[in-house]
Amino acid sequence: MTARKPEPLKLDLEYLRQVLVELLEIPSPSGRTDHIQQYVGERLSALGISSTLTRRGALSASLPGPRSTGADRAVVVHTDTIGGMVKRLKENGRLEINPIGTHSARFAEGAHVRIFTDDLDRLVTGQVLPLKASGHRYNEAVDLQGVGWELVEVRVDEPVTDEAGLRALGIDVGDFVALLPNPSVTPSGYVKSRHLDDKAGVAAVLTAFKAMVDARVTPAVTAHLLVTVTEEIGHGASHGLDPDVAEIVSVDAAVVAPGQQSRENAATLAMGDGVGPFDYHLTRNLASIADEHGVDLVRDVFDYYRSDAASAVEAGAHARVALLGFGVDATHGHERTHLDGLHQLTQLLCLYLQSPLVFPEWDAEPEGDLADFPSLAVQPAHEDGPREGPIGVE
Repeated sequence: MTARKPEPLKLDLEYLRQVLVELLEIPSPSGRTDHIQQYVGERLSALGISSTLTRRGALSASLPGPRSTGADRAVVVHTDTIGGMVKRLKENGRLEINPIGTHSARFAEGAHVRIFTDDLDRLVTGQVLPLKASGHRYNEAVDLQGVGWELVEVRVDEPVTDEAGLRALGIDVGDFVALLPNPSVTPSGYVKSRHLDDKAGVAAVLTAFKAMVDARVTPAVTAHLLVTVTEEIGHGASHGLDPDVAEIVSVDAAVVAPGQQSRENAATLAMGDGVGPFDYHLTRNLASIADEHGVDLVRDVFDYYRSDAASAVEAGAHARVALLGFGVDATHGHERTHLDGLHQLTQLLCLYLQSPLVFPEWDAEPEGDLADFPSLAVQPAHEDGPREGPIGVE
């Protein structure tokens, strides 16, 4: 491979589409992700990229840069999804469940599910229903029932009417309940499915790495890929990052909703989320790359949101962090995105991987002298020197 000036790469969009659908079809609620990590590892291996797995299930791989600089970058995605866990075997032969991850029972109602017993060869399916599920029985009371996990239950697709029947099926408290995705791609390019968060992001990143390999392009610096498995429960990228990583770009769902700028057919650059603002210099660099190469990118700020970037920083990662997204309507519900947005995101990732770090020399070390910080050369300083006393006091 040879290094070259960053330029758009040819993307295998059929690969992106195929990988996305295959990822969606593999159940992977947080805590039960071995199968999907095996799939991602096999996809990487087919590209000639080796990977390793941590004790906690995170998968890491890398595209080597031209030389060791002491400062690498990482792209982080997650394969785990929201889901449920059996909390109680009910006397009526149905299941009470607790949510895995943060999501509303409102969007679980009606979901087809798979229940994973300890017998891996047994396939048990069911459906989440409100306690008052029959209009002919409850009439208007159906609409008066509230929303909550204590107000839904799983109807198992087996002839069971009591707790003993459930146990005979091998079902027990603590079994995982996966919400089946029912993915579809419309003729106009919309992708409708549960769990686009973050399987669409994983598909985009794999496609970007494939484009780099196919074009025989060496990334500007070593590019690590970290695929986490506990993002939905808050601590995905808390481990597994290479200590040389100076920049982290998390790739995840962007919120398409009233009051947001994100669109399904564009890539999103998050400027801040529920944890706080992302790195000033890295976000502006990503925006500049997109603008230079005509990538359709919008900025956004998310109120009730956190990503792998937050868990990495909280765990002590000494790196700049940013978040790139693909626009998703009805996040953590009946999700929808568009292939055009995934295309834009994938191309931006390719351009980013070919581009130098924001501050290649400065970020080669974890710390340096304040006077040498590169941004001081481009940001206005106080004409009369630094102020004395507390900030804001004249």
